[in-house]
Amino acid sequence: MQVTVKLFAFFREGRFKVEEREYPQATTVSDVVEGLGIDLDKVGITMINSRHCKFETLLQEGDNLAIFPVIGGG
Repeated sequence: MQVTVKLFAFFREGRFKVEEREYPQATTVSDVVEGLGIDLDKVGITMINSRHCKFETLLQEGDNLAIFPVIGGG
């Protein structure tokens, strides 16, 4: 299935900004994150089609997955 993956902030370094990627059925958000070599602990927000989602959420054909890092500061 085709999924558009969008990375934000430092997740883009050495990767990409937006990319359409092919994944098998029953792929979860965490499968994509880990497949990109991103530590789950560094992920702050994930969204599918502009709605918050969990790591366990299954992706569907044509979904847009956005992955944002934890924001720190003070």
